[in-house]
Amino acid sequence: MVRLDRKAGLAAGTLASAAFRPELLDAAVTGRITDDQWRRHVAEDLAEVCGSLAGALDLVDGWTALSGRVDTAVLEILTSIRSRVPVVLVSNATTRLKADLAALGLADAFDAVVNTARIGMAKPDPRVFEAAAQAVGVTPQRCLFVDDTAGHVAAAQAAGLTGLHYRHVDELRLATARW
Repeated sequence: MVRLDRKAGLAAGTLASAAFRPELLDAAVTGRITDDQWRRHVAEDLAEVCGSLAGALDLVDGWTALSGRVDTAVLEILTSIRSRVPVVLVSNATTRLKADLAALGLADAFDAVVNTARIGMAKPDPRVFEAAAQAVGVTPQRCLFVDDTAGHVAAAQAAGLTGLHYRHVDELRLATARW
């Protein structure tokens, strides 16, 4: 995103500050607004600093075109453990998650997907973890929750799940070896 800021002649972090403003982001990841509406709000918020709404829309289009990357080592671990236990993706995502997963070749990489924009609540709400367990018919106590946000892991543990604060693939490999 910083590259996009620079290309638009903006200070580093301008786009991220607009896009990830807590109240706007929360509306997007809880489904109160669609992904398209979220991005339109971001463009409208940036119109003045970009010099025009058209310039802001170009900036947001550049951001929208960015694609994620798949960590193949993590994917290999998840693929391997799926032969023993179900794997659920739990994501504070917008309404475009399904399309993003398909674009990355991950449409069939999980036994279930819990997209917070589709259930109306986001991590760290304990109901999200319950929804994940229910998606594959197990109790929360039988679940390992892995996340790169320590607060989400703490919330999952408070809800009865085993938690792993993800920092490195080797930790994931070790944690999943017993599942």
